[in-house]
Amino acid sequence: MAARKKASTKGSGTVTKKTKAPAGTTAARKHKTSAAASAARRTAKAKAARSAKAKTDKTEAKRRAARAAASAAAKRRARSEAAVQAAKPAVAKPGKAAEAKPAAKVAVAKPTIEAKGVREAAQAPRPAAAAPLAKRAPLPVKGRPVDVAAAIETESAAVRAARPASGPRQGFKVSEFVVYPAHGVGQIVAVEDQEVAGFRLELFVINFAKDKMTLRVPTSKVAGVGMRKLSDPEVARKSLEILTGRARIKRTMWSRRAQEYEAKINSGDINAIAEVVRDLYRSEAQPEQSYSERQLYEAALDRIMREIAAVQKLSEIDALKLIEGQLKKSQRRAAKAEAAEGDEAAVEEAA
Repeated sequence: MAARKKASTKGSGTVTKKTKAPAGTTAARKHKTSAAASAARRTAKAKAARSAKAKTDKTEAKRRAARAAASAAAKRRARSEAAVQAAKPAVAKPGKAAEAKPAAKVAVAKPTIEAKGVREAAQAPRPAAAAPLAKRAPLPVKGRPVDVAAAIETESAAVRAARPASGPRQGFKVSEFVVYPAHGVGQIVAVEDQEVAGFRLELFVINFAKDKMTLRVPTSKVAGVGMRKLSDPEVARKSLEILTGRARIKRTMWSRRAQEYEAKINSGDINAIAEVVRDLYRSEAQPEQSYSERQLYEAALDRIMREIAAVQKLSEIDALKLIEGQLKKSQRRAAKAEAAEGDEAAVEEAA
């Protein structure tokens, strides 16, 4: 503390007396600021010490909990292993008499699920050894793919060897012309055996020479896809007679009629295809067809032309001339019918 010296004269000597500085002086203010700063530093240090201690206590508590959990797990594993060892039968060493040793006592209140399963498996009677098989399919094991080709054998080698290579299958034979609904007339050129996904399949190889296309059809699926033999000559003549009939055009939207025509073409029925050709035919005197009408007409004409040529053993050009002749007959009949109707109408008006 600062102090002022006050001189006073007493007797012959000089006396110096210390007095306190006033409260409002600069020295008093500095003293007060220094004391406040010291108090703040002490408070901060105490707070930091408390925070560090709390963090240390929390970390130590986590470590104790982890050690306790690890110890409990180790004890459980030890009890389980001891139970498994107790469930195993004693094995005598060779050259020494088997001595029954008492199993060590393990303080286990309840056997674990693992020990129980091992004990049941050890006590279960073993099945008798099965006779060796020539070819045994692998059992499905979890985590390992099953060999389907070895598990399922659809046809034995002896059966395949005894089967004739070129005999009829499903009523069809090699070098025969057939009708496939989606592509028309084709010729069976071979029969092949292929293995697909472990199954042995027998396939008809059908060649469509005009389209430069080869199609393979499983012999077991010919009925499902609608493949058939060529039409009989009588059925072919009936289809030619249909061409001479009068066109029957429904009064519906073209989109719906186009769907019906396309369904008839892809049905593979020669009579249905003849109806499409008859309804869509246009002579030179009639108005031109639209693009979609022309496409459907040409598709139907190509189908019936190929089948007529194959049935009657004609070239495709001769078959086309035969079909066009039938269609022209239809136009002449239609013209005569219209002329007769016009004459009848004129007579009725005159009367």
